Amino acid sequence: MAPIAVGDVIPDGTLSYFDEEDNLQSVSVHSLAAGKKIILFGVPGAFTTTCSLKHVPGFVEKAEELKAKGVDDILLISVNDSFVMKAWAKTYPENKHVKFLADGAAKYTHALGLELDLSEKGLGTRSRRFALLVDDLKVKISNIEAGGEFTVSSADEILKAL
Repeated sequence: MAPIAVGDVIPDGTLSYFDEEDNLQSVSVHSLAAGKKIILFGVPGAFTTTCSLKHVPGFVEKAEELKAKGVDDILLISVNDSFVMKAWAKTYPENKHVKFLADGAAKYTHALGLELDLSEKGLGTRSRRFALLVDDLKVKISNIEAGGEFTVSSADEILKAL
């Protein structure tokens, strides 16, 4: 399947997370994105080096700037279970705006056409690193990384494009 691209409508799908009361919730991506300007960004794995030290911190640190430019919500997805995503989110106590969402079986990642086979590294199917700017379900910016790179999907790159 071809990766999601500018002009495409994002597919609907179900992701999961823990709410403030520590209850496991399932949520439709369309319910999070319809009528809003969102950033949907994906990373290969929770607690991995580039994801944890560069990619996620950039969006946490730049969230206010992104919101000032009209972004309603910042959604992080990773092919990890909800418990891992909850634990990972707790490592960013300063985070107020990035929602950590689990795509445990990689179904949504497959629907985006952004799966990455890291079986040889013992990680199985994961997500490619990417950042999408989505306005009322339609992709306006699609920054998808090649291989293990981290050059186009940062918060700074999205800010430049806004």
